Amino acid sequence: MSDRPNVSPIRRLRRYRPRKRERPRYKGPSFNRMIPNLMTMIGLCCGLTAMRFALEGRFGAAGVAIVVAGVIDGLDGRLARLLKATSRFGAEFDSLSDFLCFGVAPPFVLYLWSLHRGGAYGYAPGVVFSVCMALRLARFNASLDGAPRPAYAHSFFTGVPAPAGAGLALFPMFLGLEAQSLDWEWLNTVARNPLLCAAVLIGTAWLLVSTLPVWSFKNFKVPADYVLPLLLGTCAYAAVMIADPWGALAAASFIYLAMLPLSVRSFQRLRREAEAPRDELRESA
Repeated sequence: MSDRPNVSPIRRLRRYRPRKRERPRYKGPSFNRMIPNLMTMIGLCCGLTAMRFALEGRFGAAGVAIVVAGVIDGLDGRLARLLKATSRFGAEFDSLSDFLCFGVAPPFVLYLWSLHRGGAYGYAPGVVFSVCMALRLARFNASLDGAPRPAYAHSFFTGVPAPAGAGLALFPMFLGLEAQSLDWEWLNTVARNPLLCAAVLIGTAWLLVSTLPVWSFKNFKVPADYVLPLLLGTCAYAAVMIADPWGALAAASFIYLAMLPLSVRSFQRLRREAEAPRDELRESA
């Protein structure tokens, strides 16, 4: 017989304690911090897809892809700040994506849509636009490491931002697609004129590299009396966008251009208010 005492099975189960499973720990950023870069990558794919659609002659789909890229570009930066996932890599990646989506894809689409009929001269406006877009993005990146701007200038861009520039550049195509949907052949002929497309590209290129103060809408505060009209106006525009997308996008270009003088006026007023106390102190001294 064995000298070991008899132990009941229940006691044996009580003595048995399973070892805690250690979770493996991986080094690297969390998934939340990768979301803004993933969105930027999706926007880049939209820009590349727009160029493919243009090669296939599907210019409406190409315009939609660029618009989607613009929406994503407006969201990824805000999402990065919300998740505290801003990084130098993300800023550089976003600039490279912006150059392709808004600096290369729009003139490429316009060249296949209209400018190719201008021969060698039709290629030049697209080159000018792409170069100005690269200069605009380089200036923006350089300003991140530059001297701090005045407080009143934080709500303004210097020059038209890249997504808005792409939307303005595509105005002739949006107008032509709207004319096709309405069977207005004369308007379609005007919109497809290479001279009009070239003029729009060069004019937008100048707005990109200009020093015009343009509202950024990042820190834009809406007065309480204008909140309800703004909500109703946004709802009305969304309804028009669903019913007539090309007309709504073409109208958006006019609305944005009409806002530029108001933006300059607002910037000058804020600058005068900020510099007025300094001038009074100098006069009293």
